[in-house]
Amino acid sequence: MAPPFELHDLPTIDTTLDSRAITFENPTGDKGAGGAAHGGRKGAPNRRVRGGERIVLADIEGPGTVNHLWLTVPPAAPERLRALVLEVFYDDADEPSISVPVLDFFGCAHGRPVDFHSALTAVQEGRGFNSYVPIPFHHRLRVEFHNAGERSTLLYFQIDYTLQPSLPANTGYLHVTFRRQNPTVLRDDFVIVEGLEGPGRFLGCVVGVRVIDPADWYGEGEVKIYLDGDDVLPTICGTGLEDYVGTAWGMGAHAAPYGGAPLVVTDGNRPMPDFVGFYRWHVPDPIVFRSDLRVTIQQIGAKGFLVGQDDALVDYERTNPVAGAGWLRDHLPPSMSAWGIAERVDDYSAAAFVYCARPQPVPRVDPAAAVADLAPS
Repeated sequence: MAPPFELHDLPTIDTTLDSRAITFENPTGDKGAGGAAHGGRKGAPNRRVRGGERIVLADIEGPGTVNHLWLTVPPAAPERLRALVLEVFYDDADEPSISVPVLDFFGCAHGRPVDFHSALTAVQEGRGFNSYVPIPFHHRLRVEFHNAGERSTLLYFQIDYTLQPSLPANTGYLHVTFRRQNPTVLRDDFVIVEGLEGPGRFLGCVVGVRVIDPADWYGEGEVKIYLDGDDVLPTICGTGLEDYVGTAWGMGAHAAPYGGAPLVVTDGNRPMPDFVGFYRWHVPDPIVFRSDLRVTIQQIGAKGFLVGQDDALVDYERTNPVAGAGWLRDHLPPSMSAWGIAERVDDYSAAAFVYCARPQPVPRVDPAAAVADLAPS
């Protein structure tokens, strides 16, 4: 699903669109009702949201499309920021179709804001959170903000949307799910998303890795996309974690329109980072499914052993079964005796973005699980 305004559409003047915005200054988005507090002199730009409080940011009658969502909160510890949750309900549903930690929705895993921009989200200067992912709604849209932490936070936000007479019949509803497996299970691929019914489109994901295994490299696992009845083997299978993001030969901090890893946190005391966050948007390369979708990523890493470390290799294999073609012993530097890829265990989370033809409930964020183990190691 393309954004409503591509570059070639910018000169088009479509008077069927009714442009609106909701903020604390105009909580209903009504025409001619913005900035009424204190005589229009910036009377209500923000609100303090207490710990445990849930507030409605918007309740809009459609048809329409949210085209831009901006918000900001003050800097805070990762566990406090990860406890802020965004939920979206379609029509009169009691269960949300979007339930995700706020920062993950904008592309930042582990409750750690970082400055980056992509085709669909941007965190300007590490503190201005922007999403340009279209959120169409046919009848009604309700957006809620839940501070699931114990301490209050100051919130600023703006929801920019358009109302229109109708939406195309094939317009999908945005669903965003959040999963975390801490730790993962050996040889059991982490599930990025599953369980949503098609027809639909997998728009992409924001994945966080807390690197537990101290081996040489964590990212040899393949991303596998199972479509429409795929069972043992997927239709789409990548070649490695960093390859899926769009880079190669390891992965440092970077950002590009459709893939990047803006978050790489390391204390310098071990070869691998402590926390990594990456995103991948399937915009020019659509992933469409008719009935069912399952996206997974393997937990496989790489490890090398020096000459004289044969006992260390045996010990490592007891906890990390070899993967791929096994240990390579030829064509290595003279100082090395073996190199190979092996199964491993880490801590993975994922926010998955999926358009579906009909609104469906998604599992709600478990705040306690979302905020666990976010302090530096």
